[in-house]
Amino acid sequence: MKSANKVVINTGILYARMLITMGISLYSTRLVLNALGSVDYGVFNLVAGVIAMLSFLNTAMATSTQRFLSFYQGKNDLKMQKRVFSNSLLLHIGIGLLMVVVLEISGLFLFNGFLNIPAERIEVARLIYHFMSVTVFFTIVSVPFTGSLVAHENMLWVAIVNVVETLLKLGIAYILYVVAQDKLSVYGLLTAGISIASFLLYAVYCFGKYEDCTVEGIFSVDKDMMKELTSFAGWNLFGSLCALGRAQGLAILLNVFFGTVVNAAYAIANQVAAQLNFFSLTLLRAINPQIMKSEGAENREKMLRLSMIGSKFGFFLLAFAAVPCIFEMNAILHLWLNKVPEYTAAFCSLMLCATLINQLTIGLQSAVQATGKVKLYQAVVGSVLLLALPLAYLLLKLGYPVYTVFIGYCFIELIACTLRLFFLRNIAGLSISLYFSNVIFKVIVPLCLLILTCYLSVTYIHFGWRFLFTGVAGVSVFIMSIYLFGLCDDEKEIIHKITNQLVSKLNPKKQFNHV
Repeated sequence: MKSANKVVINTGILYARMLITMGISLYSTRLVLNALGSVDYGVFNLVAGVIAMLSFLNTAMATSTQRFLSFYQGKNDLKMQKRVFSNSLLLHIGIGLLMVVVLEISGLFLFNGFLNIPAERIEVARLIYHFMSVTVFFTIVSVPFTGSLVAHENMLWVAIVNVVETLLKLGIAYILYVVAQDKLSVYGLLTAGISIASFLLYAVYCFGKYEDCTVEGIFSVDKDMMKELTSFAGWNLFGSLCALGRAQGLAILLNVFFGTVVNAAYAIANQVAAQLNFFSLTLLRAINPQIMKSEGAENREKMLRLSMIGSKFGFFLLAFAAVPCIFEMNAILHLWLNKVPEYTAAFCSLMLCATLINQLTIGLQSAVQATGKVKLYQAVVGSVLLLALPLAYLLLKLGYPVYTVFIGYCFIELIACTLRLFFLRNIAGLSISLYFSNVIFKVIVPLCLLILTCYLSVTYIHFGWRFLFTGVAGVSVFIMSIYLFGLCDDEKEIIHKITNQLVSKLNPKKQFNHV
C-alpha cells in the first residue's frame, strides 16, 4: 500500500504540473502564432520541430538510466548506483555530441534546395537549425539527471522544472511583441536558452541531493556496465529516433507536397496530441518505477499486472479529454487560435485517434523495458513505425486527400500495438487472453458510451459554448461507466482503500472514533 500511496502522490503532483503547463502552453502557442504569422510559425516548426519531439526522445532515453538505477536501488547497492550514473552521464555526453555532428551534416543537405522554404527566410531558417543543435545537446545531457529523479520517484522537482520552462516560454512569447529584431531569430535563440536553464536546474539539484549522482570515477569506465548501458540506451534511442523520424518525415512530406501552411496545421495537431497525451504519460511516469522495481525483485506477475493497469488507465485518461475534443474540434480551435490554418481540425482529430490506439499498449512498452530485452523489440516495432512514411508518400502521389496520410498513420499504429502484444508474450510470458480480458474488453463499453454522449450532444444541442456541455456530459458518463464496466475487482478494492484513506485524512475525528 505504501508503494500505491507513492504512485498516487506522484500522479497528483504530475497532474498539477500538467494542468499548469498545459494551460500556459496553449496560450503561449496562440501568442507565438499571432506574433510570427503562419509562414514563420510553419518554418520554425519545420526546421526546429525536433525540439518539440525531444520530450518523447528525452523520456525514452531516461528510461535506460532509470531502469538500471531502480534495479540497483532494489538491491540496496549504492556503489553500483554511482557506477550506473557516472557511466550514463559519460554515455549521454557522447550521444549528445554525436547528434550535434549528425544534425549539422544533415543541415548541409536540407538547406540546399530540399526544403520548401521561402527564399527570403532561408538564412533565418538555417540559424534556427543551429540553435536547435544546441538544444538537442543539452536536452540529451539532461537525461541521466531526469532518469535519476524518476528512479528516486521525486516527481516534485521534475514538476517544478517543467513549470519554470513553461513560464519562460510564455515570457518569450511576450518578448516577441516588443523586439525590433527579426522575431523568428529571437524566438529560436531564446528557446535554445531554455534547454540550458533546464539542464542547470536538474544538474545542480541532483548533485546536491543524491549520493548516487556523482562524477566520481566518470573517466574510469566500467566496460561491462558501459556495454550494457550503451546497448540498452542505443536500442531505446533507435526506437525513439524511428518515432521522431516518422514525425519529422511526415512534416517534410507535407512540406514538399503542400508548403509551409500545411506544416503549421501539422505542428498544431502534434501539439494538441502531445498536450492531451500528458494525461496518460503522467500516470505512466508515476507507475514506471514500480514496474521496473517489480521486475528487479523478480516479481514478474506484479510487473505484468502493473503494465496492463498502465495501458488501461492510460487509455481512459487520454480518452476522457480526447473524445469530447474530437467532436468539438472546430469550436475549440477557433476559440484557441482565432485564425485556424486549413486542415488543422482534421489533422488534430486523426492524430488523437492514433494516440488513443497507442495507449492501449503503452504500459506494455514499460514491461519490455523492465525485462531489459529491448534489442529485437525496438528493431522491429521501430521499423514498422517508419512504414508510415512510404505509405504517406504513396497516398499523396496517387492524389488522395492530405488527411488520408493520418488514416494510414492510425493503421500503422494498430500494427505496432499488435506486435507489442506478441513480443511481450514471448519475452515475459504475457497471457494475451488475460490482456484482452483486463484491458480491451474493459474499455469497450465506457468508450462507446462516451462516443454516444458526445454524438447526441453535437447532433441535438446547439448554443455558443456547447463544447463545455459536451465535455462535462461526456466525462460524467465516462467516469460512471468506467467504475461500472471498466475496472477489475482488485482495482475497485485499491480505489476503495485510497478513498477511505483520503476521507480519514480529511476527517481525522472520524478515524479516531473508529480506533
